[in-house]
Amino acid sequence: MDIAVIGSNMVDLITYINDMPKPGETIEAPDFKLGCGGKGANQAVAAAKLGAKVMMLTKVGSDVFAENTIRNLQQYGIDTNYVQKVDGVSSGVAPIFVDKSSQNRILIIKGANEHLKPIDIDNAENALKQCKLIILQLEIPLETVYYAIDFGNKHNIPVILNPAPASKDLDINYACKCDFFMPNETELEILTGLPVQTIEQIQTAASTLIEKGLKNVIVTLGARGSIWLRGNEITFIEPHKVNAIDTSGAGDAFIGCFAHYYISTNDVIHSMKMASLFAAYSVTGQGTQISYPTKDQFDNYKLSVNK
Repeated sequence: MDIAVIGSNMVDLITYINDMPKPGETIEAPDFKLGCGGKGANQAVAAAKLGAKVMMLTKVGSDVFAENTIRNLQQYGIDTNYVQKVDGVSSGVAPIFVDKSSQNRILIIKGANEHLKPIDIDNAENALKQCKLIILQLEIPLETVYYAIDFGNKHNIPVILNPAPASKDLDINYACKCDFFMPNETELEILTGLPVQTIEQIQTAASTLIEKGLKNVIVTLGARGSIWLRGNEITFIEPHKVNAIDTSGAGDAFIGCFAHYYISTNDVIHSMKMASLFAAYSVTGQGTQISYPTKDQFDNYKLSVNK
């Protein structure tokens, strides 16, 4: 395997809205889609669609969604040997509301994801040791995230931590053990308590994390691009302008694509540029995983952009 994703899966319940209803109000929405999501699964699928060999450690519930989630991962070639069912528990669910400006509001019910434990990492040790990179998020218990970070450090496997959803309970000492810390600007604001309205403010907020000992901080900024801080160096990657339809899963698209290119090239800037382009493509379609391009689609897209 190239990449191990230790993290969440969700069933996306996507409602496209013109307006949010007021308390007690019922209004009609123009469209609805049912999809497979979850930050972990999204990142795994993004990398797999580009050709990376990906294994997934996650838990599903004992409900109608479980088999569909497993089949969905398998259709992209993801190794599901360590995707396990939890009896008497629902699968993770994410109601998503997408407004007319393509912005999304997301609720998550973790369900079976809360049952992914350190013992599951031990049980997958032999397979995990063969991977070139580990990707983590915060939709699973923090104790499991910390254990996975220690596992990666012990076996000299680089670790990407996507601190989403942001939690002030996150131990910064564990974040410092990761090779890459990859929040978006909202998560950066929550984690630092600092404003992030301007690029300068984002740089200041991210710099406080570097000062605490983080090695590499990459902040995804949506339509504003992305920024990489390490030591005293700052690199800004320009965004690719597109007509955004649905931004759901764009940050996950960035991380999955970044991981694929990073293990292939060890070139952070190139990987960020490819990830920015990949994420831009993803927001031109509806949904999360289904909006991510395949390798051939992405290769053609890169050619069209470079003309």
